[in-house]
Amino acid sequence: MKVKEIEQTAIERLKQANAYEAVLKAKLTIAFVLKVPKEFLISHSDNEINENNVKLIYDAVEKLAQGYPLEHITHKKEFMKLNFYVDENVLIPRQDTEILVEEVIKRCKCGKILDLCTGSGAIAVSLAKYIPSSNVFASDISQKALEIARKNAQDNNTDIIFFESDLFENIKEKDFDVIVSNPPYIETDVINILQEDVKKEPHIALDGGIDGLDFYRIIAKKAKKYLKHNGLLALEIGFNQAEAVTKLLTDYGDVEVIKDLSRE
Repeated sequence: MKVKEIEQTAIERLKQANAYEAVLKAKLTIAFVLKVPKEFLISHSDNEINENNVKLIYDAVEKLAQGYPLEHITHKKEFMKLNFYVDENVLIPRQDTEILVEEVIKRCKCGKILDLCTGSGAIAVSLAKYIPSSNVFASDISQKALEIARKNAQDNNTDIIFFESDLFENIKEKDFDVIVSNPPYIETDVINILQEDVKKEPHIALDGGIDGLDFYRIIAKKAKKYLKHNGLLALEIGFNQAEAVTKLLTDYGDVEVIKDLSRE
């Protein structure tokens, strides 16, 4: 089959499945399998694709049609201009989370940083990369997530100390200048009505309890023991959680809420 033929077939299948950005996903999937830039498909639309690659493309497109994220096929996600490996064991880093990282970078030029619920390690690796004089620690309850985070730290040439820990449970270090976290914050009952691709991500990285605030309660209760005086606690929260989380943080002085890209 020619490139243009399989591309059209892939687009039609994704549109039939009501996939978001069907055309772009089809092009990126074909380019990934062929190991070429997506622009290659335009200038080489009459190229023949061998039978093995045709099968790989169709298998990948079918997964996309079933709601799997593109990143679970390509295993790639850019975050803070860095490349990260991701799979079904970690939350895919979102562009909105870059704002959290950027705010920490503005406020911290060195010191000890702890990233709770690190997942892919996107936050920890980015901070280690852009604040090279810092000492970054990161924890997660998932062994598989930590394996991925370690890989991403190594691939991005950063030195991070990782802990397997349920929040602060196994954290022995104290006197952090910054504690940062993008914890699970989706209400349990809401997970079932999320977009299909989001529902394919690990529920342990999404489920924040009945009201979505379980992790914030624990962090608010315990973080002070691990923070330096006047240290920074930086948290990502859901779009409707600012008031509730602010109330939980009354012991931390002034609380600043910064809107993400979708709420400007």
